[in-house]
Amino acid sequence: MTPDGAYRAINWQTVILIAAMLPMSIALEVTGGAELIANGLINTLGAVGPLAMLAGAFLLTTGFSQVMSNTATTVLVAPIVLQSAVGLGIAPQPMLMMVAIGAAAAFLTPIASPTNTLVLVPGGYRWGDYARIGLPLLLLALLISLIIVPIAWPL
Repeated sequence: MTPDGAYRAINWQTVILIAAMLPMSIALEVTGGAELIANGLINTLGAVGPLAMLAGAFLLTTGFSQVMSNTATTVLVAPIVLQSAVGLGIAPQPMLMMVAIGAAAAFLTPIASPTNTLVLVPGGYRWGDYARIGLPLLLLALLISLIIVPIAWPL
């Protein structure tokens, strides 16, 4: 690959989106928004236990990733989940892994990922088709993650 070819292959929309989301993430931290959300997670799901926190991290992340880029979602949610893990006194690695998996689990809408959008019209799909197939797949990803992540990265 030539340097010009590499430069043309860069997805500039993603680069700009990440660059735009970084200040949003920083603003959430500076204004105390991240801490407020983290405390909300700790007070609600933290009382139930670490597995509930893992599920919450996954669901929060996957919720955002259905309507915005998974990369931007990760940049936005990771600091919140990190603060939640530290506040609860559990290892941050499994929580951040759930963020990564949740961001990749963009199955519910055609705008959740470029791949979903790409096949929408040629495949003759409708919005409801994504939710009908995507919800069971999302729940399966959550269940498998809740089993494997705590084994690979102990809480």
